[in-house]
Amino acid sequence: MADTINPEGDTQQIPRGQRGPRGPRGRRSRPPGDVREAGFESDGSPELTEKVVFINRSSKVVKGGRRFSFSALVVVGDKHGRVGIALGKASEVADSIRRGGELARTKMVSVSLKDATIPHEVLSRYGGAKILLRPASPGTGIIAGKTARAVLESAGVKDILSKSLGSNNAANVVKATLQGLLRLRLRETIYQGRGLEIKKVAAPEPPQAIPPAA
Repeated sequence: MADTINPEGDTQQIPRGQRGPRGPRGRRSRPPGDVREAGFESDGSPELTEKVVFINRSSKVVKGGRRFSFSALVVVGDKHGRVGIALGKASEVADSIRRGGELARTKMVSVSLKDATIPHEVLSRYGGAKILLRPASPGTGIIAGKTARAVLESAGVKDILSKSLGSNNAANVVKATLQGLLRLRLRETIYQGRGLEIKKVAAPEPPQAIPPAA
C-alpha cells in the first residue's frame, strides 16, 4: 500500500495494483544497431556528420559501492571521401560521446570512391569480423547493416552491396568496414603507380542503314 494526499489534505492509501508505472532504473548500454546522428561544422572545414554507433557501460566495485564508466564508439565523416572512427571513454555518457567525436576528427582518413559507389569489390577482416563490399549500380542504395552503414554513409557512399560474414561485434565490424574502404584503389592511381597511361577508346559509331535495292 502507498500513502497519497488528496486535494483536500486527507491521506489515503492506494493498492499496489493501481499504482502508475515506474520510471527506468539506472542506465543500460546502447545496442549495436542503435545509431544516433548529429551534424556539426568545424573551423575551416566542410560540415561533418557524427554518428554514435555503440555505447557500453562498465562498472567497477569499490569500497563505497559501484563506479560506472561509459565508452562510446563514434564515426565522423564529411560524406566526401573522408571518415574517422574513435572510442571515447568517460564517467558520463555525454562526455564519452564528446571525447569520441573529438578523437575521431583527428583520425580522419581519405578513401577512394568512384562517383557514388566503390571502384571494385573487397573482402576485409578485423578480428572475428569479416565484411564483403561490392559496387552497385546507381539507385541501389546502401544495402548494409546499421553498424557498417554508419561508416559507409559518413564516407559518402550512396550505392553499395555489403554482407557481414563473421562476428557482429560493433567495434570489429566498424574497423573491418573502414579497413576495407582503405584498401580501395582507383584505376588511375594503379596506372600512375606502374607508369602506364590510360588509353581512351573511341565510342563505336552507329551502323549505317543499307539503302534498299533498286
